[in-house]
Amino acid sequence: MEEACEIARLPEELLSVALSRTSPRDACRAAVVSPAFRAAADSDTVWSCFLPPLDELPPLTDGEPCRKKDLFLRLSGRHVLLPGGLMSMWLDRETGAKCYMVSARALSIAWRDTPRYWNWVPLADSRFSETAVLRLVCWLDIPGKIDSKILSKGSVYAAHIVYKLADSSYGLDSPIQEASIRVGGTNLTRKVCLQPNPQRSMSQNRRAEDVVLPRQRGDGWMELELGDFTCDGDEDGDVSFGVSETKALNGKSGLVVQGIEIRHKKSG
Repeated sequence: MEEACEIARLPEELLSVALSRTSPRDACRAAVVSPAFRAAADSDTVWSCFLPPLDELPPLTDGEPCRKKDLFLRLSGRHVLLPGGLMSMWLDRETGAKCYMVSARALSIAWRDTPRYWNWVPLADSRFSETAVLRLVCWLDIPGKIDSKILSKGSVYAAHIVYKLADSSYGLDSPIQEASIRVGGTNLTRKVCLQPNPQRSMSQNRRAEDVVLPRQRGDGWMELELGDFTCDGDEDGDVSFGVSETKALNGKSGLVVQGIEIRHKKSG
């Protein structure tokens, strides 16, 4: 009780400065410590430090909230389409890092404008007006990029391709695909497989633990991690990422691509 009284006597301005040097998650936790902490933790002084500059935030269709905490919670609780409708943005709730999703239409998918290979269709559960539906190719190449300067300095990011498989899909487990992340002069690659149960590829003398497999998301889509990178803030140009095949061996069909997410990588 005595400690609580000591905390209550601290000026709110001092508490706000201290909390602004923590994280959004820590500020929310501090709000339950005492009424004094709650007032400080909800202040614009604290939440302005967790928000990017306002000119880097997307416009909200229903107007900007008056309180900075409310603005943060809205931008971290949903994706907001950027002008042009080819990318969406949100804030990581734990760190405030800016996260993005690059739509399939903004990716440089090989033969994407050839109807015999790819179709573009709307889906109700997609964030974007179009998704890319693979009809038939013998070689898969889905590259993309994002300007490094719009990412949050000092954040560790991971790139994930977000997609579905049609009931009639085939050929996506052989050959094994290669994912890549290129930042500056660094190019990282890993073996991945878009098929959740890659029976054919695993039988080709390749150990399952050597290949990264997708996981099912709560929104009904699947995602496959392509790799991770750190945004140091001094990168020049784009961060490039993608998934492709090094050999053209067999036909494949039924891949439905929503886009590629670049989001803050959770520790552990």
